[in-house]
Amino acid sequence: MTNAKNIGLDVKAPEKTCDDENCPFHGSLKVRGRQFVGTVVSDKTHKTVVVEWERRKPIQKYERYEKRRSRVQAHNPPCIDASHGDKVLIAECRPLSKTKHFVVIQVLGLDEAKLIKEFESDDLPKTKKKKEAEDAPSEDKKSKEGDEE
Repeated sequence: MTNAKNIGLDVKAPEKTCDDENCPFHGSLKVRGRQFVGTVVSDKTHKTVVVEWERRKPIQKYERYEKRRSRVQAHNPPCIDASHGDKVLIAECRPLSKTKHFVVIQVLGLDEAKLIKEFESDDLPKTKKKKEAEDAPSEDKKSKEGDEE
């Protein structure tokens, strides 16, 4: 392992070293706030990647969810070097430019990404089926009515 500093999150430090000032492991950049897991959809710009992830937005009227996508630009330090198609973990940091407010802190393998997705899906609220519960009489009421006759 290299002389990477602890960034305060439960992630493995990268094997490579870099001299990037905006690297959370080898520079002076501090991470804070929100973290997201997403897929790199573009890595064409220098030290920048576009990360996209899918989220579910509830529609109250229909008691269903719709799929929406979020896209952000994130700083890609040379020691991490995420490429197109990688599942990555990004964390919020101070603004690095007009559009970059996140930094890539780990490239996830397939197993790690699946575990995180399963954990996030457990947090979604369950939809309530009020009408079905009100319309269908319960078993207790039926048995009591039969006993009285």
